[in-house]
Amino acid sequence: MKALRQRKIKEIIKNKNISTQEELAQALQKAGFNVTQATVSRDIKELRLIKIARKDNLYVYGLPEEQEIIHNEERLRLMMQEFVLNIDYSENIVVMKTYPGNAHGVASLIDGSKWQGVIGTLAGDDTILLVIKPKEKVGALINKLESLMK
Repeated sequence: MKALRQRKIKEIIKNKNISTQEELAQALQKAGFNVTQATVSRDIKELRLIKIARKDNLYVYGLPEEQEIIHNEERLRLMMQEFVLNIDYSENIVVMKTYPGNAHGVASLIDGSKWQGVIGTLAGDDTILLVIKPKEKVGALINKLESLMK
């Protein structure tokens, strides 16, 4: 049942603009799947769905390998302003907290920015870890991120 439901999720997000877990749960229920928000949330994590900024500035769920992701600073600025709650750091690790379900989209745009010093990101549901090298670049990166939130 799980595999069938997850195939249906992929089909739904390819054919419809789904922006929230609630919209996805409703679409699944219309397709005959009795799901809860918790089930949908687990499926999103397992499928590694991310929020993708479409050309019309609509953020929708998509698969990480989708090529329609647009990497530019203005899109990152919009995502930072809308979804990022705070930024903190320790040594060479920067931690960004987002609203639930939005860390992947923000991390993807940061990865696409290819900023010097950011050697990698790791995104959960609402937390992004950025690994910075050398650690002396952390201050400048924090300033850059915070300026994008304004």
